[in-house]
Amino acid sequence: MWAELLPVGRSASSGGYRRFAWNSADAECRAWFEEQARSRGLTYELDRNGNQWAWLGDPSGEGAVVTGSHLDSVPDGGAFDGPLGVVSSFAALDELRLRGAEFSRPLAIVNFGDEEGARFGVACVGSRLSAGVLSREQAFELRDADGVRLPDAMERAGHDPGAIGADGDRLARIGAFVELHVEQGRYLTQGQPVGVASAIWPHGRWRFDFHGEANHAGTTRIEDRRDPMLTYANTVLAARKKAKLAGALATFGKVAVEPNGTNAIASLVRGWLDSRAADERTLDALVEEIRQAAYERGARDGVRVELTRESFTPVVDFDSPLRDRLAKLLGNVPVLPTGAGHDAGILASVIPTAMLFVRNPSGVSHSPAEHAEEPDCLAGVAALADVLEDLACQP
Repeated sequence: MWAELLPVGRSASSGGYRRFAWNSADAECRAWFEEQARSRGLTYELDRNGNQWAWLGDPSGEGAVVTGSHLDSVPDGGAFDGPLGVVSSFAALDELRLRGAEFSRPLAIVNFGDEEGARFGVACVGSRLSAGVLSREQAFELRDADGVRLPDAMERAGHDPGAIGADGDRLARIGAFVELHVEQGRYLTQGQPVGVASAIWPHGRWRFDFHGEANHAGTTRIEDRRDPMLTYANTVLAARKKAKLAGALATFGKVAVEPNGTNAIASLVRGWLDSRAADERTLDALVEEIRQAAYERGARDGVRVELTRESFTPVVDFDSPLRDRLAKLLGNVPVLPTGAGHDAGILASVIPTAMLFVRNPSGVSHSPAEHAEEPDCLAGVAALADVLEDLACQP
């Protein structure tokens, strides 16, 4: 399975992945998922929001146990973030069949669409729509960098965008969702290869618009300039400093410049901030401090600054009885928090969810250097199989 999926959407120049929502690489990943489902005799479904489901047992049954993750990537992302969870889910099912497990509840494997938000700027679109966290109206307003609307991209890929929206009936039939994911950090490097998640830090994305005045780079005096690049650069540095002081995280990882000419002073710089903290109070205070730094520097530079919050996920505490049950089942493995968002975090507001992490030796993620050793991945499969057997095979 891993060998089949590995080449899909991989850049020859960077070695990273460019599997973005509803593009050709995404379509190949979807075709792979459907093939894996049908080859195992599972019932394949595509839900109203474009999420893929592979069912063992009655899809309309109650108390279903669901596992899975996503197959899309960030720009030039790594091979493990998302796909490890999906591949491990199919492998865990194969393991349970080898064990002769008898299922007392429906079991499903899911591939949630557009988890990374690389194309339309909002993370976890598929699970947010299903949980009712993202409305149909909001989804219809999402556009990519080329101005293509989300519903148009879905339609071009053969999916009916008119059907998208909250999927409460489906989620109400799910008794538990367990997502396996490569660790995005180095907590497990000194211990066991598998851990259980305790919580997800609150996090969000904010867009800063720095409005200046376009002019000639070679003829405009320094004192006559209204250069938004200066305000942007100062804001990036301020974000780093203030995040360090707060014990939090702040990253400007995406920028767009107009007119984007080497010999031109920019008229507009847009920078996207990703910020995360252990609690919402700290996060709110940090973003406000960054905003104040941007406005104060903008006033000095003659630059108007606008701030827009594009997405936000509050702190997620995973279902404590389920979390504790899994940690004990797996031999009292480490229980650790994470600063990364996941579909399991979105669904936690409506169904019991849990996460398993597989050791990442370097801690690197969202990069072609992302890696997990094969023995650790196999340990993850065995752990997930144990968890699914405990949840779906009990009387």
